[in-house]
Amino acid sequence: MHGEYKVPGGKLVVVDLEVREGVLRDVRVAGDFFLEPDEALLDINRALEGAPADLPAPQLAARIDAALPEGAVLFGFTSEAVGVAVRRALAQATDWTDYDWQLIHDGPQPPALHMALDEVLTAEVAAGRRPPTLRVWEWGSPAVVIGSFQSLRNEVDPESADKHDITVVRRISGGGAMFIEPGNTITYSLCVPDALVQGLSFADSYKYLDDWVLGALEGMGVKAWYQPLNDITTESGKIAGAAQKRVVSGNGAVLHHVTMAYDIDADKMLEVLRIGREKLSDKGTKSAKKRVDPLRRQTGLPREAVIERMIASFRGRYGLSEGKVTDEELARAEELARTKFGTPEWTARVP
Repeated sequence: MHGEYKVPGGKLVVVDLEVREGVLRDVRVAGDFFLEPDEALLDINRALEGAPADLPAPQLAARIDAALPEGAVLFGFTSEAVGVAVRRALAQATDWTDYDWQLIHDGPQPPALHMALDEVLTAEVAAGRRPPTLRVWEWGSPAVVIGSFQSLRNEVDPESADKHDITVVRRISGGGAMFIEPGNTITYSLCVPDALVQGLSFADSYKYLDDWVLGALEGMGVKAWYQPLNDITTESGKIAGAAQKRVVSGNGAVLHHVTMAYDIDADKMLEVLRIGREKLSDKGTKSAKKRVDPLRRQTGLPREAVIERMIASFRGRYGLSEGKVTDEELARAEELARTKFGTPEWTARVP
């Protein structure tokens, strides 16, 4: 069995192993990491030899830590990263480069249709009828997108939303509310096979699926990192939030989507969203505005250039061909937008 795990912001860990009578045998750890002393690699292999095949990654890491010599230095990886690579080997996880990735970047579309496209395209990946897909959104109108389990009345001021002609929609993933203005927001979705995240914890899958965008941001001069569970942040503040939905039909798939603040009208956002209304003193308002730090200020680049560089970063890592939503997929999404995502029953399903 063969497993690989690219540590977000770090190095690649590779594990080859066999399983006999329920335990790990012939374990061989490799990678482009750094390790001192040299002999510590043998200690890692010996620590994993004979380990029960059902041990989770943290317990595998504990075995490694106990076996390492005092003063050993692991640079670019951790003992838990080795444990994750083992779990991915046992789960027969796939790698990014095992797939032919497709890009969808269409023109502006209504908020409800975006919600529907996420559901349809992820189901198509799960069914094996669509390759793994990166979809970059263009918004047709301002919106507030609330999480699947959020209370509508607790999150949105309806009078302010009506005043600013803002559409409120509910997505299928959890997480918090997103304030959207077409020229001020960058949103993308990854629709990926479940096999890509096999062996990863739910939390680790967030970092793993967005490691590429952290690299893209670094190439634009923005030092960003993942703030668990689902934020991308910098020293100046949060710039993005992520959410996921797992599809269990077919071979399984994961929807991972992210909204990034390119620019933001903080006064309007605070008017429409009920963000700590009881704390909106002058100090509280300033704090809420500072919490999100837009990419426009941090990069100095036009929004279109930021998107182009993000796409180029993904293509450079994993390959990416131009694609489109098929006529059948679009028809299904338009029907879902009409019968589900555009209805008061869905939007207010948690009143």
